[in-house]
Amino acid sequence: MTKQPRILCIMAHPDDAELWCGGTLAKSTPHATCGILVESTDQVRANEAKQGAKILGAEIYVTSALTPEICEAQMRRLKPEVVITHPPGDVHPDHRRVSAAVLAAIPGVLIDTGFPKRLYSCDTYNSLLLTGSVSGTHIVDVSEAFETKLAALRCHTTQPLDHFSAMAGRQGAWWGARIGCEHAEAFDAMPLLGRLPGREWL
Repeated sequence: MTKQPRILCIMAHPDDAELWCGGTLAKSTPHATCGILVESTDQVRANEAKQGAKILGAEIYVTSALTPEICEAQMRRLKPEVVITHPPGDVHPDHRRVSAAVLAAIPGVLIDTGFPKRLYSCDTYNSLLLTGSVSGTHIVDVSEAFETKLAALRCHTTQPLDHFSAMAGRQGAWWGARIGCEHAEAFDAMPLLGRLPGREWL
């Protein structure tokens, strides 16, 4: 029987979950089921995603394409309480495409199932969007989980790890400084049929 994830990250690339919300997942998995839905047609990268998810303690669901139809089917099946995806104004076209697919899928799923309860966009490269900057309406202290995040990121050996690890460190420290901790991850709440979350955590 498939476990219902409390948090479901829907990401464009196999290393995106580690980069943008790996600390939050690692922090959450001892207490709640977390899942990563990711697109990959490359078996090597798919295997890296599976290894990274295992370190984070998350379930992994790999698909060949993240269309609105596939996002809708997976959300109906899994009924996550929280969905995290890329910002609609992300600088990366794949990120924008996946974000658009998630946003297109959510209304029907929400009306029929009542899930998800909350929707967030994650951080991006140096927190810069085509439309400005990531606001960080919700900032999660991931100091204790940060080394787990980096260990999961290091599973993606086909990627420029020095570049991504350095960026993760800079952004983690910068968001951490905003809330007085060593490392943090930032998320922006997005409306679900006109409703924003009324709580200060994911």
